[in-house]
This record gives sequence, C-alpha cells and structure tokens, in this order.
Amino acid sequence: QVQLVESGGGSVQTGGSLTLSCVLSSNMNCLAWFRQAPGKEREGVAAFDTSGFRTTYADSVKGRFTVSRDRVKNTMFLQMNSLKPEDTGMYYCAATRISTWYLCKLTTDFNYWGQGMQVTVSS
Repeated sequence: QVQLVESGGGSVQTGGSLTLSCVLSSNMNCLAWFRQAPGKEREGVAAFDTSGFRTTYADSVKGRFTVSRDRVKNTMFLQMNSLKPEDTGMYYCAATRISTWYLCKLTTDFNYWGQGMQVTVSS
C-alpha cells in the first residue's frame, strides 16, 4: 500500500508563505498537489513528472507556487508565496505511475492521495 504523509499546513496572513511537504512510501513518477476550497470542487494546483520534463501549474498559482522534490528523502514540496485568501482550502498531495512523462498532467488520474491538510489565509 502506497502512503503519502503530508505536513506543513497552517494559517498565515495575506502575502505570507507556507511550504507543504509530502513523504511518499514508494517511488512514483507523476506527482501533484490539489486543493479544495469550502463549497468548491477540488482543483489541481501543480503536477510534475519526476524526470523533470514538465511541470504544470494552475493559472491561479503561476508565479507564486513552486513544486520540488527531494529524491533521496522521497519527499515532494509545495512552496507557496504571496498567499491570498482565495488560496484557503484543504491541500492534498497525489501520486501515480505513468508510462511516459507527457502523461503527467493536472488531469491525470492519480491513484494515491495524502490525508489532506488545511491552509488558511486571512486578510
């Protein structure tokens, strides 16, 4: 059973920063972050293949959020800067295995999910 364990959520003021972490129990080659605001559908925030060929960000976070990975620790990160109240929500890491890098997208069907953690941005 693949497990994803998240950490790093919390509360910040507008303009602040947070870094989310997600430790994976197995190697996966397509990783992503999603979020869900109250009363809204879940949306993809960022997705990237571990070969480094492509990283995709949602338009709403481009230029503010950055994904990265520590290969040795099998951990993925979401660095969030210039946070806005509309960034508030539950954040989830996700992972899956794909046959080739160009299949790693925000719309990919991710098989494994973290437990979710709350991020609250106050104005």
